[in-house]
Amino acid sequence: MGNVIQVLKPYFRVDEVLEEIRQCLEKGWTGIGFKTVDFEKQWSEYTGFAHSHFVNSATAGLHLAVKLLKKKHGWLNGDEIITPSLTFVSTNHAILYEGLTPRFCEVDKTLCLDPQAVRAAIGENTRAIMYVGLGGNAAHYRAMRGLADEFGLMLILDAAHMAGTRWLNSGEHVGLDADCTIFSFQAVKNCPSSDSGMICFRDEDLDREVRLQSWLGIDKSTYDRYTETTYKWRYDVTDLGYKYNGNAITAAIGLVSLKYLDEDNARRRQMAQKYEELLKNCADVTVIRHDPKISSSRHLIQILVEGRDQLMDWLATQGIYCGVHYIPNHRYGVYNKGTSELPVTDHVADRLISLPLHLWLSDDDVEHVASSVEAFFSRSGK
Repeated sequence: MGNVIQVLKPYFRVDEVLEEIRQCLEKGWTGIGFKTVDFEKQWSEYTGFAHSHFVNSATAGLHLAVKLLKKKHGWLNGDEIITPSLTFVSTNHAILYEGLTPRFCEVDKTLCLDPQAVRAAIGENTRAIMYVGLGGNAAHYRAMRGLADEFGLMLILDAAHMAGTRWLNSGEHVGLDADCTIFSFQAVKNCPSSDSGMICFRDEDLDREVRLQSWLGIDKSTYDRYTETTYKWRYDVTDLGYKYNGNAITAAIGLVSLKYLDEDNARRRQMAQKYEELLKNCADVTVIRHDPKISSSRHLIQILVEGRDQLMDWLATQGIYCGVHYIPNHRYGVYNKGTSELPVTDHVADRLISLPLHLWLSDDDVEHVASSVEAFFSRSGK
């Protein structure tokens, strides 16, 4: 078999990345500060978020978002956050970490939360909506903001796939009006750093608090103490925090990726559009389209088909490896497997495939994948 085509594959500008990392090593500074401060500043300038704090993963950011909003607003254990089941487990683990209850809610054909289902799910114990921009999509996001405002709820945006997703009419980054937005810079994401994330609170007080919480509750980071002229060794520990801080090495990689994010996202959109065009006449395939009001990051290109597993197995024999994003969380034992009634989510999840989409692909690769999908249905007589 010749070269295989992976569903996702990290892409780094290696020489530029090594030069950024070299600066860390030569300076002898690889932890909090230096590059992390620079990355936070540049991320805020790029996105427009007033506050950006660099952490070691989006999972850490999601946990801190739920924790600090719970603390500030006096939520009680058992209170509910409306959330999709069709997401990576980090989204809903963050809710469980803080003793809260994920209230799983239906998605629609966009694979994002269905506004009517969310409205129906809001109850007396609902405290927040967790919106997941799956694949970079922002479908119904503004409806979620409206529902949060109408019912006095917090809106948390899991933007793990959304680095660079903007509104077409204004050019603003999606999520500026969320109460907290969390991004992922994990290796296969659009702005890869190897692994890290960014948490962006709208509330300045919560931004100050999250910096404390992500550094073990210590009131001064090592970088803060490094820049002091006296008493470098003295600090207080004011809370029981976590070791969730990002470091200069991962920030150095992220700084290079950020330089090319718009360019890379444009290429992703071009490939997604090509897939859509090539598959538009294949009656056996439904392509998940993104909100036309956005310039999507297009982290994923997803389709719905009957016989999903058989198609994936056959594509693998052709050297094409696809993915499934995601197994619904309500099917996992930790989320009381089998107790949720989510027929739409279940229907979609059993037919969902992510086709290869990353910066190593050529147009010929995209054509090969699309034609192979069509060939499967032709050979199977469907």
